[in-house]
Amino acid sequence: MNRDVRIEMPYEAEWIIKKIRERGFEAFAVGGCVRDTLLGRTPGDWDITTSAKPEEVKEIFGKTVDTGLQHGTVTIIKNRKGYEVTTYRIDGEYRDGRHPDFVEFTSSLLEDLKRRDFTINAMAYSHETGIVDAFDGMGDLEKKVIRCVGCPRDRFTEDALRILRAIRFAAQLGFSIEGETYGAIREIAPNLKNVSKERIQVELTKLLTSAHPEKIAMVEDTGISPYVTGDFPLVFQTERERMAGGISRPEPFSCLALLPPEKSMRWAGFLRHMEPDMVRRILKGLKLDNETVDNGKVMAGAAQAPLGPEKAGIRRFLSRMTPYQFDGCLRLKALDKDPQTEEIRRLWEEIEKDGDCVSLKELAVGGGDLLAAGMEGKEIGETLRRLLELVLEDPSLNRRELLLEKLRG
Repeated sequence: MNRDVRIEMPYEAEWIIKKIRERGFEAFAVGGCVRDTLLGRTPGDWDITTSAKPEEVKEIFGKTVDTGLQHGTVTIIKNRKGYEVTTYRIDGEYRDGRHPDFVEFTSSLLEDLKRRDFTINAMAYSHETGIVDAFDGMGDLEKKVIRCVGCPRDRFTEDALRILRAIRFAAQLGFSIEGETYGAIREIAPNLKNVSKERIQVELTKLLTSAHPEKIAMVEDTGISPYVTGDFPLVFQTERERMAGGISRPEPFSCLALLPPEKSMRWAGFLRHMEPDMVRRILKGLKLDNETVDNGKVMAGAAQAPLGPEKAGIRRFLSRMTPYQFDGCLRLKALDKDPQTEEIRRLWEEIEKDGDCVSLKELAVGGGDLLAAGMEGKEIGETLRRLLELVLEDPSLNRRELLLEKLRG
């Protein structure tokens, strides 16, 4: 990998770095933006590190946003884009296993890079200096390895979230984890109790929606799973039992890459062999949003239910879920090699093309019709559901006069 490479930065990032340097301070693009650019990926953010103190950065730019002054971070808005500028710092002791008790500003870029998690995230760049790579991050990019800066045990003890970040980066980049770093993950795994469920969930979601979701298996192999949620180890236990019974493939999670890289789809795929109530419990325990919890429970439950290539049965399934959820159900069935999935999908397309009624809102009669017929209360809802059942079996009955006649009969 060419260490003299010139990194093309967005105009705004170049402008910020140039203005800081014009005032006599150092300034660099740092971290993930350098890593991703070297890998040919498009960075999501361009973070900047500088020897200038926060008040000096604020003086240079005038109008800034105080996003994390206690940690030395201000945000500069340029062309309606936000760029975080953080002063070189040394982190104090991490007594809570997540956050430093204090930060101390420093004039040394090297000291700032030392505190970072992985070598591939500890590189800085400016046009004037080129790439600053004190810990051979470029070498690890070439070797496709995740390795901690300095002592892995220290890095993970400081911030337990880094344990999951290591696995997540391995999944997103298709890298392996260096041996000493992997061993430290196993040793420090219990410290994940210090990390909020929301932060754990964010890392796992990024892992599952990556190009290598099969690396979720590392969560079990490293002993992390009991600290995700109390029920999380059951997922891996279920897959082991399926493999022992010859039901599942040797790498049960490798097929998840066949699903669209969407949060609901990948979580449902990962949990597709769990009981629906357990799916809900696990997703709720990880503080996932209600939509994802509902999608996961419905899709995983439907994927386990028998469904043949018969239109009435397909319409009944469709009446109980959204089209997105039914699509997910079929995708999960396909992962488990259900031979009828393709024919079911073809029949579903016919049902949609024909405009068959599959929900109460598509029923040709409504609550007003039943009120006019003298019904009230619970009887209305029960009757509408009974009429829907008739129409799901025979869509030709979905005509107002026919359904009202069924009522009179």
